[in-house]
Amino acid sequence: MIEYAFLTFGSLFAIINPVGAIPAFLAMTANETIESRKYIAKVACATCLGVLAAFALLGPLIFKIFGITLPAFQMAGGVVLFLVSIDMLRARRTRLQETQEDRAQAYQQEDIAITPLAIPMLSGPGAISTIIVLSGQAQTLPRHIALYAALALAAAATYGVLRFGASSAQRLNRILMNIITRLMGLLLTAIAVQFMASALPKLLVR
Repeated sequence: MIEYAFLTFGSLFAIINPVGAIPAFLAMTANETIESRKYIAKVACATCLGVLAAFALLGPLIFKIFGITLPAFQMAGGVVLFLVSIDMLRARRTRLQETQEDRAQAYQQEDIAITPLAIPMLSGPGAISTIIVLSGQAQTLPRHIALYAALALAAAATYGVLRFGASSAQRLNRILMNIITRLMGLLLTAIAVQFMASALPKLLVR
């Protein structure tokens, strides 16, 4: 269970990638005060937590409605994570998380906390795929507890990163941020390969 909890936290924190979201977050809140930025970060992370928790809860129902097996979704989720990780290894945000149009529209919105910051920047297709796959692997009550605890911890850590960015915008080192993003991309690549490697034997048996 401890191994599963660490896998869950690491997967979610890496795919949410709050470090990579800081530049866009700061740009979209350029006219806001530090306190306003912190509030926006809090709302965004709470929304991200709610969205991912909802998909974790509804994952089995989604499988049943569409007739999808866990190995098939796990393989698809691994592919999505791999595509995201490639962009992270190049220290850039993927279009699976937000597009140029999302960012341009955000500058014209009064409240960007929910869209596009929470959705799709923090809880995009990659994060949703990840939480559904991890939920499908949680077959016991302790694992379910570990899943939601790791999700809450990832959301709290994301808020901590964005809050730090909001109050320390002038001191942030872009090179260091790129290095962290690349390291998280490497971690995410390994997780993606593990997802696909675990699903492949089950698909071949079928």
